[in-house]
Formats: sequence, structure tokens, C-alpha cells
Amino acid sequence: MSLTAADLTADLIRFRHLMHQEPEIGLDLPRTQEKVLTALDGLGYEISLGTETTSVTAVLRGGGAPAGRQKPVVLLRADMDALPVQERSGVDFTSRIDGAMHACGHDLHTAMLTGAARLLADRREQLAGDVVLMFQPGEEGFDGASVMIREGVLDAAGRRADAAFGMHVFSGLVPHAQFCTKPGVIMSASDGLVVTVRGAGGHGSAPHMAKDPVPVITEIVTALQVMVTRQFNMFDPVVLTVGLLQAGSKRNVIPETAHFEATIRTFSEESQERMRQAAPRLVRHIAAAHGLEVEVDYQTEYPVSITDVTETEHAEHIIAGMFGTERLTRLANPISGSEDFSRVMAAVPGTFIGLSAVAPGQDPTTTAFNHSPYALFDDSVLTDGTALYTELAISRLGSLSAAAAASTPR
Repeated sequence: MSLTAADLTADLIRFRHLMHQEPEIGLDLPRTQEKVLTALDGLGYEISLGTETTSVTAVLRGGGAPAGRQKPVVLLRADMDALPVQERSGVDFTSRIDGAMHACGHDLHTAMLTGAARLLADRREQLAGDVVLMFQPGEEGFDGASVMIREGVLDAAGRRADAAFGMHVFSGLVPHAQFCTKPGVIMSASDGLVVTVRGAGGHGSAPHMAKDPVPVITEIVTALQVMVTRQFNMFDPVVLTVGLLQAGSKRNVIPETAHFEATIRTFSEESQERMRQAAPRLVRHIAAAHGLEVEVDYQTEYPVSITDVTETEHAEHIIAGMFGTERLTRLANPISGSEDFSRVMAAVPGTFIGLSAVAPGQDPTTTAFNHSPYALFDDSVLTDGTALYTELAISRLGSLSAAAAASTPR
């Protein structure tokens, strides 16, 4: 009798809690990598490790494909890194690392994919192709997907993957245990804008004898918001948020410099490119109008996350068959967060699936959301996520193999 996700429940929870207690940030996750390798040991995967980062790529060769025919390849991805957040969740397996927390649920993603690794290995002879497991560091602002792609994860099975699936849990937004999908644009692009206005310091009583950067930088911040509403289509939205604003040390001293950092979210390649040009231009011209110098660093980060319609519909079909249509929600609008899985989906037809880990009975509109120090993720979804990862690979390999057979001349 085949192993099931339910059989792994205790192991999944144990693995997730161990990861949660030892969160690691960025591209260098040695303890996390060690945990993943231990979970994969003895399962028959071909393992390769990253050289620029502590990634793990695992390839399982399926034994169910007809001889002499090119095997299809499906990629499954889980991100593994944590955030620089001091945990306040109150769980009994809270982070033991000061200033670090799995506040975005990547510990659940990794646990679910290691569980799927066991189920897929148990069904190896039934697989009509090869499976690539992508355990990725550095999703939280470090572009770990780009590093893994550069190191060959998409071709790890010997040829380019035919389909790719990623999953992400939420501690809010949608009700408990709901899966959510969206064909097309599902998440925004993310860019950064870093601005330093340079003036000349002086006494607060004599601003005419100084060059005050404070009113200039505040004018820039306001003008950027106005620009978004006047130069961009409201039906192709742009969200610009200044999260850091710094100037001065004392109320009667005009500072030499003022500084801000902003995040910019766009939902189309066209708007992302327009912002890349428009925002620095506006900043420079306002500073010049006041006779001050300015340094502008526009940081292009993650592209728009665009899911493939066919792969999304396949995932929806599998979710509905496994869990019922009542647990499937198709999002009406994209999510304004960003993901470097967008880079995988730009190279391989794929889709990205949300899974609510909101605790039963909690209001998803008021509970602490991802990235909060109070974010809580319910362990009960681990089994379903594991089962879905597994079935997505098995079913998609089967349909790809069948399509290849139908197109082969007899």
C-alpha cells in the first residue's frame, strides 16, 4: 500500500517546527540545507548543491515512461529563507535566533516539499517522467531564484522542465485551508527607489544661508504620489510606498542630507519600464529646481508574476478533484506582493498556488498577515500541501507523456 500524506503528518509538523526554531536569512542557509539533505537521504534523488548559495536541487528519475521516448519534466519549488523579524507569535516552537523569524511561511513550504519528495520516491515506478525539486534560499529580496536558474536548476534533469509549480501559504487574506489561483498576472513586480538629496547644513534660524534638503525631499515624496495618479492608468495600477525617510539630528539644525527609500509595485511590464524612467526623472528635476544635488538609485528587482493559463487550469482541476470545488478560490485581482518564482514562470510554463494557513475560526481579514512578528501559520495545512505538490507532479507528467504519445507517428 502506497504511503500517503496523512501518514507523514507527525514528521511534517516536526520538520516544520525544527525549521521554525532555526530560521536563516538570505542566500546562506547552512542549517536549513542540512535539514533538507537529511530529509532527502536514501530516497534515490540525484542531489546537486548550489555554489553561489546553499540551494538544493533534487532530481527523481521516473520509471513509468515508455522506453525510447523523451521523458517530460516537472519542477516543484519551495523557498527556504526567513525574515529579519523579531518573533512575537507566542508559539511554543518560537524562533531561537534573535532578530530572525519564519514570518512568511517558508518553513511550511519546505516541509511540504520534503514530504512530497518521500511520496514521489514511493511512487517512482509510476512516474511518467522526471521530477525536479527546487529548494531555494534567498526569496526575500535576495533573488535566489535567479541564482538557481543561472546555476542550471531548470535543466537539472538534462533538459528544460516542461511545467513548474510553486505554492505559498498565507496567514491571512483568505479563509482557512482555501487554495487560491489566478491565470495571468497573479503578483506584482517589485522595484526599489533610493534617493539622497544633498544640500548645505546651517542654523534653523537662517535657512537662506543654507540649502535645506528637507522641504525638497518632502516635495519629491508628494510629487511621486501625484505622478502615479496622473501619468499611469488606474486600471494598470502602480503602488509607491516610502517606507524609510531620514533627515537631521536636532530641530534647530538644517541637515546636510535627506534620504528616503521606497518600494514600487507594478502589474505590467509596460508600467514597470515607465516607472524606471519616470521616477528618477521627476526626482532629479525637482532637486535641480531647488538648486540641490541628488543621488538616485532605481533598483529593478522582481518581474511581474504571470501564470500560464494551461498550467493554472490543470492545478485547479487537481485541487477540485482532491479537495472539492468549495476549497478553491480564483482570485479576482492580483496580489500586490512580489515573488522571484516569477523568473521561473517566465522561462517555463507554470503556475503559483496560494494556500491559507489561517487557523480555523480566525478572521482572515483581521489576523496578522505574512511578515508580521505576530503571524501564525496553522500546521494542519501541511498534509494537504504535501499531497497537492505530489499529485501536481504525477498528474502533469502523465498528461504530458500522453500528449507526447498521441503526437508520435505510429
